[in-house]
Amino acid sequence: MSASDATARAAMVDLVENRYFGNVSRGAIAQVRACFTDDAIVTIRHGDFPVRIFKARPAAGEARLEEFWEHLCANFDARFTDFEHVLDPAGACCSATFTVSLIPKPDSPYRSNGALRLDNCNFFWLENGRIARMIVYYSNPGSGGAGGAKPTGYPPESS
Repeated sequence: MSASDATARAAMVDLVENRYFGNVSRGAIAQVRACFTDDAIVTIRHGDFPVRIFKARPAAGEARLEEFWEHLCANFDARFTDFEHVLDPAGACCSATFTVSLIPKPDSPYRSNGALRLDNCNFFWLENGRIARMIVYYSNPGSGGAGGAKPTGYPPESS
């Protein structure tokens, strides 16, 4: 592996683990948003639930990019561990599998659900060192699929 390839790979890991997920863990929404391009799109897929799409430039009726993180950070302390990456510097894309631990905050309406553990796989397409597109796949192995519960409570029932 060339030195430039190693540098590019290290930059991808830093963007994903430290700048993106690290700032989500800290609840630093502005810093999370700074990881994304001005026209970024995030797609979240969870089992049989409807696909959710968040856009940096939403049209009327579409969800803002920050909406999911605002909900997540308002209701949970999130920790991301056990990362494994597949990196393609030449293609400006990468993926990561990891574990998410979500601890409901004391005033969260999800507190009675207790701590959650999710197994995630995210795919990232990059432009100029920022995330242009991200797809999130996650599962909640502790739920057993019972009752159609949404692991993070998102979207809220009032939506």
